Amino acid sequence: MMETFLKQIQGHVFGIEDILDHTGGGEGSGSRNKELAKIHGNVFTLWFGWAPVIILNGFQAVKDGMTTHPEDISGRLVSPFFRAMAKGKGIMLATGHTWKQQRRFALRTLRNLGLGKRGLEHRVQEEACYLVEYFASMKEKPLDPSFPLFHSVSNVICAVVFGHRFSSEDETFHELIKATECIFKFGGSFIHYLYEIFPWLMHHLPGPHKKALSSYDALSSFARREIRRHKERGVRDEPQDFIDFYLAHIEKSKDEPRSTYDDDNLVYSINDLFLGGSETSSTTLNWGLLYMVANPDIQEKVQEELDAVLGPSQLICYEDRRRLPYTNAVVHEVQRFSNIISVGMPRVCVRNTTLLGFPLKKGSIVLPNIASSLYDPEQWETPRQFNPGHFLDKDGNFVSQEAFLPFSIGHRVCLGEHLARTELFIFFANLLRAFTFQLPEGVTKISTEPIFGGTLQPHPYKICAIQR
Repeated sequence: MMETFLKQIQGHVFGIEDILDHTGGGEGSGSRNKELAKIHGNVFTLWFGWAPVIILNGFQAVKDGMTTHPEDISGRLVSPFFRAMAKGKGIMLATGHTWKQQRRFALRTLRNLGLGKRGLEHRVQEEACYLVEYFASMKEKPLDPSFPLFHSVSNVICAVVFGHRFSSEDETFHELIKATECIFKFGGSFIHYLYEIFPWLMHHLPGPHKKALSSYDALSSFARREIRRHKERGVRDEPQDFIDFYLAHIEKSKDEPRSTYDDDNLVYSINDLFLGGSETSSTTLNWGLLYMVANPDIQEKVQEELDAVLGPSQLICYEDRRRLPYTNAVVHEVQRFSNIISVGMPRVCVRNTTLLGFPLKKGSIVLPNIASSLYDPEQWETPRQFNPGHFLDKDGNFVSQEAFLPFSIGHRVCLGEHLARTELFIFFANLLRAFTFQLPEGVTKISTEPIFGGTLQPHPYKICAIQR
């Protein structure tokens, strides 16, 4: 009976597939999305269960819709599952006054800890060296790059938030990785959408939603342990990490009547920083190595540029991207083509407003289709092909593209954008300078189609890192 019930509602739940532009460059990718836009224009409504959602499709609609009245649509849709998970606290899944305070504090604190400065860049360079050492230690044997990439990227944000890094053998760290994988694997699944429509039913049923929620609780428990250690150590005169800064601010703002600075918001902010600062960049790098194996000619051109501009042992800085236009273009194309966030997170109108000429009431849900900007045929010469030329002029100079929106746009733009850009460039350039990546002996095919989830992941694969 339950199986029949699930089949009956599956079509309604999976309305989101109508707007997804999948990666992989296939001709059929995003065809339903294109048809909907052709019939209804670049602003149309889809029903998800019983909720109407206004879809912004194509670069111009996404840009204008998100930037004309950005404050008006800065709310976050706190759906039943995400409310059960984060309780409306923290940064990413909060809205209103709580979101404003937590985001403002996080941005200011990350800057104090070196965001956009050489201090934080040094941590990225350090982790890049550890990563190169790990690949070298494999002695050209086949390896799955997903764990070492996640380990290195997450250690950057761990050092910022907790004040320390993890060794690759640390059992606690492995538990954090398992919890993170579970959460992102569940996101966007059929059961996830089912939970959003029937939370009262799903709350009483077993299933992967229970495991995802318990995984998030495991992250929260770890964050609480770290907070407790910081408290036992005492507030420092000179804060060393995010938790130090936050605890000091709790004390400073305790008499403010509308303060949202407390232990719970600290826990959920830590979760947001860890999840956002680990998963997205490591997944993008995972796609990057896959594309290099699939496009050996592009890999070779990157290496030729790196060899011509940099010394073999020279420390690679983010500023070097200006001298390495082709490498920089490849990194950007990896982000564009992999499109790991796919659609983007829904926004909510916080007041009555006008969106692209259409009146919207407070509480209306707006979904900017980021994928449709990254694959917009009016903005990209070959949107369905991996082509670094999208970011190069006729003389080979790097060119920024307005439709390049992997970090979203407007008031909800990714607060870790600069850190992510720095990580992607430094990690990628270090790996390509040290190794040539190729398929293991006997393997001739590799899939560039994604696995759908909270982020779009490549199918598991193995490669050999050949020392150059």
